[in-house]
Amino acid sequence: MSTKLTSTQIAWRAAQDIADGAYVNLGIGFPEMVAKFQPPGREAIFHTENGILGFGEAPAAGEEDWDLINAGKKAVTLKPGTAFFHHADSFAMVRGGHLDVAILGAYEVAETGDLANWSTGPKGVPAVGGAMDLVHGAKRVAVITEHVTKDGKPKLVKRCSLPLTGVACVTRIYTSLAVIDIENGHFVLREKLPSLSLDELQALTGAELHQDGPVFDLIVPEL
Repeated sequence: MSTKLTSTQIAWRAAQDIADGAYVNLGIGFPEMVAKFQPPGREAIFHTENGILGFGEAPAAGEEDWDLINAGKKAVTLKPGTAFFHHADSFAMVRGGHLDVAILGAYEVAETGDLANWSTGPKGVPAVGGAMDLVHGAKRVAVITEHVTKDGKPKLVKRCSLPLTGVACVTRIYTSLAVIDIENGHFVLREKLPSLSLDELQALTGAELHQDGPVFDLIVPEL
């Protein structure tokens, strides 16, 4: 396989599309990295299901305050104006449509926008968390993920084989190889690594990639 983006680079690319002043929820794990990469002159207000609005990136090692954690039990810093509230109020924000963007990880994403990100099947450990609320409460849902699994199988597929988190909810996917929108039940390619041909990318994708305009080079800084 051609050179791919690191997790840090995928997170950086996703951060570039967050509008100034947007209210954003970052999924547990990999998506939490997005908070590190807000473009200059822009500020997102980050929300977490356990009851914080306005937190910052992770503190330096040794400077953690373990009373200040996100939903993934990771230490966070606070920005001026940070608010704390009960987790029931936090979910009311989600379900009430007050979040502009949710950025989540994925096991599979279907060309229809269906998302599977909470269970790997009968042998997996169920961990629904707040994802089912987020995918239908946020105004926009984006996914950051590797393009293929560890054994080389596509994570972007025609139909999900794993238990669904939500139906027709994802609108954009940032992978280690490309940026892909979901429109009218299709994967629409927007950006790809310049070292990867269209045929090579298609061979690593489990459903047809469509184009409705120019495909730009996916270029990110060394991080």
